Amino acid sequence: MLPLNQNIQKLVNVAQKETRLGIGLMSGTSLDGLDIALCEFTGTGLNTKFKLVNFITIPYHEHFKNQVRSVFANKNGGLEKVTLLNAYIGTYHGELILKALAGWNVKSTDVDFIASHGQTIYHAPRRLHKQSEYPNATLQIGDGDHIAVKTGILTISDFRQKHIAAGGEGAPLALYGDVLLGSKPGKNRLLLNIGGIANLTFLPADSDMAKIVCTDIGPGNTLIDATVKHYFNLPFDEDAKIAFSGKVNENLLNALLSHPFFNEAAPKTTGPELFNLAYVQNAQQQSGTLNIYPKDLISTLTELTAQSIIQFIKSNFQVKDLKIFISGGGAKNRLVVERLKSALPNANIEDTSVLGINPDAKEAILFALLGNEALAGEPIALGNNPAVLMGKFSFGL
Repeated sequence: MLPLNQNIQKLVNVAQKETRLGIGLMSGTSLDGLDIALCEFTGTGLNTKFKLVNFITIPYHEHFKNQVRSVFANKNGGLEKVTLLNAYIGTYHGELILKALAGWNVKSTDVDFIASHGQTIYHAPRRLHKQSEYPNATLQIGDGDHIAVKTGILTISDFRQKHIAAGGEGAPLALYGDVLLGSKPGKNRLLLNIGGIANLTFLPADSDMAKIVCTDIGPGNTLIDATVKHYFNLPFDEDAKIAFSGKVNENLLNALLSHPFFNEAAPKTTGPELFNLAYVQNAQQQSGTLNIYPKDLISTLTELTAQSIIQFIKSNFQVKDLKIFISGGGAKNRLVVERLKSALPNANIEDTSVLGINPDAKEAILFALLGNEALAGEPIALGNNPAVLMGKFSFGL
């Protein structure tokens, strides 16, 4: 038998290890920073055992945010800028990983792999782009080769493409991690992540994989953040202070909720390509609320996030004895959480820390888990999602 080249041999060695140390990266639509989760995995699939070793969010500087915003969810984003950012983000993320490892006193040679989500700049399911000759599509930039070369660590990236190629919409990928880390026989569980977009995974008590539901619901923080940035020059509404100070405008809320997306059958995906300031302005025009006070607009958008989640849960699940575990930045929005608890009194609502999962780190953890599966797992059929292993491999040298 001919010897394997050193990269393939290293890949085999890592895949055969009893315990793997991996880094999960998540950079969301809020652009607040890079989430870096150092995780330890033993086993794969439904037998996965997991430990969060370290976690940090390293904030992005304003110049970086502005560069990404120039192409983000922009149909006319410049091709040169996208090309340049693809390389730049990969190298920049590599630098941030090395900074985190140095702070944790962890050697890069001790890390088996990096799993990078990348930076989404455009998500285009066919339902949204409505061009019959083209399939579902999505684009995340931040090249994996640049991360691998910068850090010297095997990097797995671009996870969403395989999901789309196999017939999915590329999102939400939280399904796989939620099932492997959040399921409990005999308990109906709903894992709700309120990031830029709100999504959830329903895990049935009888563990019937066909009953699992994983879908986007609608806007999470993206509209609130964008509007707070526009009117108050703040990155987000801390502790929902602005929302608490305003009043919900019911006419505007009804106009926002009238969008056809909310009545589409699950599973479905969406993003800021739909839920953006233009969507808000159209609803204001429709409802005659163009002159609404900014604080009332923030309050109404916060209620939109809460109501879209509440209505979806009530329409699709038996709420009695349902346990809901929240993660993402929206888990810190006191007004959203209060509205959920008030409207769903028969559900038990807590954040994912009670499952041993840091709610801020959850998405980064989930991508580390997808990396672990790509290395050593086997495809798992979950609901109507394609049974595939996702991710592309990049070697350090």
